[in-house]
Amino acid sequence: MNPNQLTEQLGLFLDVLETGSFSAASRRHPLTPSAVARRIDSLESAVGSQLFIRSTHAVRATPAGVAFAERARRIVAELQLARAEAVSLSSAPEGLIRIDAPAAFGRRHLAPVIADFLMLYPGLDVQLHLIDSFVDMQGLNLGKVDLVLRAGQMADTRLVATPLASMVRIACASPAYLQRRGVPTDPAQLSDHDGLDWDGLAPPFAWRFEQNAEMHLHRPGRIRMSANNAEALVCGALAGLGIAHLPTWLTSEYLLRGELLPLFCEHGLPPPETTGIYALRLEQQPNPRSRLLLEYLKVRFSPVPPWDLALRTNLDRH
Repeated sequence: MNPNQLTEQLGLFLDVLETGSFSAASRRHPLTPSAVARRIDSLESAVGSQLFIRSTHAVRATPAGVAFAERARRIVAELQLARAEAVSLSSAPEGLIRIDAPAAFGRRHLAPVIADFLMLYPGLDVQLHLIDSFVDMQGLNLGKVDLVLRAGQMADTRLVATPLASMVRIACASPAYLQRRGVPTDPAQLSDHDGLDWDGLAPPFAWRFEQNAEMHLHRPGRIRMSANNAEALVCGALAGLGIAHLPTWLTSEYLLRGELLPLFCEHGLPPPETTGIYALRLEQQPNPRSRLLLEYLKVRFSPVPPWDLALRTNLDRH
């Protein structure tokens, strides 16, 4: 099996693990659900152990599958990084990469990764421009910069999008609020609670919860504070104003410290949204500098983002 086939096989295994479904995993690949099942059967035969328990409702990892997943993630990351390093050594890219990224994501996750990237590649420089917007999918600054990081539905088919990370949205509130108002055990009970919401256009998956394989809209009955900025909503949730429904890349640090508590996560994190975090560019083939950075970002942020891995481990302990 060549490195590309191994990466694809392990990536398929990790997608099944993440989505809990052969059907959901097949939508990420040009495969049918039955083809995904056959490939997992083949992988289990090669490994010599059962990796998943199949049921009519879900596909869940066995203890051997969980242990294998940790190795698989490292193998996929190392193979992707090795490919990126081979590209860099063959073309020896030098020069400046200009990036336009949302401020909140840039501070929390992108800037530390770029710092590591620049330590690895002394011939490259990065100009990182942090802005407030995360949902503008038009790529208005492309041409002035090489890459634009955005989240949401693609609005312009002329742009080339590289998926970097999946998006998981979680309902959460402060311990003080939940002690005062009680803990909702079902999204339908949100109507009895206070909340924090978007002022104006909300993200497509805000306040939508999967129940019986369908998405349902459930919102708090009273909105104590609305804002056009997600970090402002986090501040309101930390202050105990109500329940917020926010992406895990923004709330993971507070959830891990117990400053916010997750809701409706008895079976683990909710499934990822069908949209994600993307790097947009104009040209079909990125220049060697941008290609190297894109490969490095994919290694660091996928197949499961580090903030979601940490939350999964935390939820499994409880």
